[in-house]
Amino acid sequence: MQVYFHPLSGHSHRVRLFLSLIGANAEAIEVDLANGAHKAPEFLKLNPFGQVPVLVDNDTVITDSNAILVYLAKTFGKTDWLPESPAGAAAVQKWLSVAAGEIAYGPAAARLITVFGAPYNAKEVIARAHVILKRVDDVLAKGKWLAAGHPTLADVALYSYIARAPEGFVDLSGYTNVKAWLQRIEALPGFVAFKQTPAGLAAA
Repeated sequence: MQVYFHPLSGHSHRVRLFLSLIGANAEAIEVDLANGAHKAPEFLKLNPFGQVPVLVDNDTVITDSNAILVYLAKTFGKTDWLPESPAGAAAVQKWLSVAAGEIAYGPAAARLITVFGAPYNAKEVIARAHVILKRVDDVLAKGKWLAAGHPTLADVALYSYIARAPEGFVDLSGYTNVKAWLQRIEALPGFVAFKQTPAGLAAA
């Protein structure tokens, strides 16, 4: 099993984090985004969208970080991370959609401006980030984890970009429940940190 990744990609980190949390081994292959390796013909054969991460498991190729999380949970039988019950699976899926939507277009986009120079409207994406952070904080006021009474793929999918939101000038200081949740994830056995950059609020 191989994972094609980039160390500054939160999408890549959520996959590597989950692999470590469940103690699964995969060869990590870094993709040189700066030099366009993700647009090279050989990489586009794996993922025509030219994005990381990509998981290769023998003859099976999975693209999209959330799809990879689901694949890994199913492959390794991790029903605690992805419940089998309809209600439990739906609760996780709801947050995977948030990760691909509000998180991607809020804190992740804000960070893309400072770390990768993306041409987004900073005021707009930072405002979006605070909307979703307030919603997450409200949910975490009622329980320690997002989708169940224990950590699930929902928590893994949201962790990376929320943890590094300050790199996009998104201040987490007002979100007490979110900050406590980040600490709980970071205390899990097998946790691996998402590489930090001296950008945004982290530049100080």
